[in-house]
Amino acid sequence: MRRRQFLVLSAASIGGVLVYSFDRQAFRLPAEDRSVRIPLRFFTQDEAMIVAAASSRIFPSDESGPGAREAGVVVYIDRQLAGPYGRDRYRYTTGPFDEGVPEQGYQGETNPRQTYRDSLKNLAGFERLSPAEQDEALAKVEDTYFFRLLRAHTIEGMFCDPIHGGNAGMIGWQLIGYPGPRMSNLKDVDQHFGEAFRPKPASLQDIFGKDTKLSISEDEK
Repeated sequence: MRRRQFLVLSAASIGGVLVYSFDRQAFRLPAEDRSVRIPLRFFTQDEAMIVAAASSRIFPSDESGPGAREAGVVVYIDRQLAGPYGRDRYRYTTGPFDEGVPEQGYQGETNPRQTYRDSLKNLAGFERLSPAEQDEALAKVEDTYFFRLLRAHTIEGMFCDPIHGGNAGMIGWQLIGYPGPRMSNLKDVDQHFGEAFRPKPASLQDIFGKDTKLSISEDEK
């Protein structure tokens, strides 16, 4: 059993937004000069810092709103890799392993965990580079399976339900005006008839209660 790793971030660097810990508890960090320790399930601290920096270049914060760092995308990715998805539990993984055509999707042997672990070794020190240097480093790997995974996971982490670890404070949904998994708008039809209706986003836990959890059996953990 390896020693527990933590992602250490400055509260100011994530803008004082809502952050979800790995025990699915939500807490708000004030934008001040102090650090927070987020327990990691798969990444080492160094790997998490690289992924946090890389995802922030794919979906950066700008004048239109917050980005991957504020949404906790690295937390989402860490959780996914730590679970059955990271081990390719539900993908056919018996050879032959051919390149195939794009329409067939990934046909390789390595699972997402191995892909990240092997590829992050080549990006050591990435988080200490300037933004321009980071973009240059990512451009060199943009044709790889790793980058395609990282880009897809960044988008997922921005817009997933917060129960999965990303989209902290539902800031991704707020950016695009998505109200969350509302079961029905029936009660609002008469009240807002003839006017623009943009409800406040609500997550699965907001709708079904704070005890709502992902269903993960013991053999999948």
